[in-house]
Amino acid sequence: MKRLSTTINIQSEEFKASSERYRGLVKEYRQIYREIMKGGTETAVKKHLSRNKLLVRQRINKLLDVDTPFLELSPLAANDQYQNAFPSAGIITGIGLIHGKETVIIGNDATVKGGTYVKETIKKHLRAQEIAMENNLPVVYLVDSGGIYLPEQANVFPDKYDFGRIFFNQAKLSAMGIPQVSIVMGSCTAGGAYIPAMSDQTVIVKNQGTIFLGGPPLVKAATGEEVTSEELGGGFVHTTKSGVADYLALNDEHALQQCRDIFETIPAARKQHLDFFPVREPEYNIEELYGILPLNAKSTVDPREIIMRIADGSEFDEFKAGYATTLVTGFARIMGFPLGIIANNGILFSESALKGTHFIELCNRRNIPILFLQNITGFMVGKEFENAGIAKDGAKMVQAVANANVPKFTIIFGGSYGAGNYAMSGRAFGSRLLFMYPASSISVMGGEQAANVLDNVGNVNSRDNVPDLKAGHDNRIKQEILEKYQKEGSAYYSTSRLWDDGIIDPADTRTIIAMGLSMSLNRKFDEPKTGIYRM
Repeated sequence: MKRLSTTINIQSEEFKASSERYRGLVKEYRQIYREIMKGGTETAVKKHLSRNKLLVRQRINKLLDVDTPFLELSPLAANDQYQNAFPSAGIITGIGLIHGKETVIIGNDATVKGGTYVKETIKKHLRAQEIAMENNLPVVYLVDSGGIYLPEQANVFPDKYDFGRIFFNQAKLSAMGIPQVSIVMGSCTAGGAYIPAMSDQTVIVKNQGTIFLGGPPLVKAATGEEVTSEELGGGFVHTTKSGVADYLALNDEHALQQCRDIFETIPAARKQHLDFFPVREPEYNIEELYGILPLNAKSTVDPREIIMRIADGSEFDEFKAGYATTLVTGFARIMGFPLGIIANNGILFSESALKGTHFIELCNRRNIPILFLQNITGFMVGKEFENAGIAKDGAKMVQAVANANVPKFTIIFGGSYGAGNYAMSGRAFGSRLLFMYPASSISVMGGEQAANVLDNVGNVNSRDNVPDLKAGHDNRIKQEILEKYQKEGSAYYSTSRLWDDGIIDPADTRTIIAMGLSMSLNRKFDEPKTGIYRM
């Protein structure tokens, strides 16, 4: 492969200033993350610890193999919502190693409203199960939850992808032969009782874990019977009488070790074969990305400057280098794994879409995963391009992305707007993992474009004497639209609502993509399939 060479002067004042600003954004993100890692209120944390219980992240650390990474997903879920009363949406999810086996971990944080579920908690739980299904990964549930957060019941109970979907997914995981292990380390109430009951194997902590469909207050109200939590559904009851649990642990540490013992009997997955090469570091320092990445939607950057800082040896075999140059395509390696890369270098034209489609087909036939690097304002618009059929050419790329048989991964390093988001494997198109950088943005279009569109609509309709749209003439209204789009398009707004799998430090990109690639090999790739391309 050809080694890429930078055209950027890292000694320039412009580069240094940009680097300093981006480092500030990363520092701001890390400060927010550190605060969120504390969990619930100080009082709730103290109460939890006073019961000789480990905090959820401590539990995860003790469960995983020593000195191995944990890829936490959506740590800022529900951030700046619910008056910040649900840090991390009250649940920690991610991927780590147990006896060398990549595993999805789903752990309730009982310090956050008793581990109860709001909309984002459920969405985060379901996303983790989806990752397990897509990649054939076993699942461990660290259960310590009061179930649905009752004040939000209308938003979390009745719909297709609400609380009940957790158990639907458990049934599907079981049918797929994917192991599921529950460790009941606290409350497990109401519908939540089905989590351990539907797992392959369940550990429960003595005098701490409880499982019941209705707790003591509900039992008394319904039947008049008075019973303690331990008598109703404690560890001794479920390991000697009901059979709901299989192992009785003395404390958190013992329960986690029992789970690790279980994993010794779980066979390793038959992995997809890829031609793996020895790992080589890039020729350029990955932290140079801080001075290269766009700081706003109007900034552009040659994506090769990113590729050379994440690819092994900074090598890149570019495909159709001289054709449709607003889309960069080619082959590289990250930590030894082969990878196809599709990266934006401007707006998408018909030629760009056809080039991207062709390249995806190559990756499909050769079983090479694809990394999408997004910085896209969308497809070109206008009479000339519509008449030339840009809609059908864009549809070819969208079709190819949707039906790609190889794992896809997406990094939004700049803007992600309109149909360009779809063509570059946005959230709706099934990337195995999708992450954003701190300065990234995502919305149906840029704020200025939206303001101008709505203003033009107002001007047109005002001629028809539509009074409520005459406000489109008002600059104040346009400014409000700009501010709305700026807020709702930010990476923080996105990650709070789980439109992505988290904000990441650009310097961690190589490690995170390599972990994703390794994870994806636990499931054999499907045979290539395509739909109908409109010619």
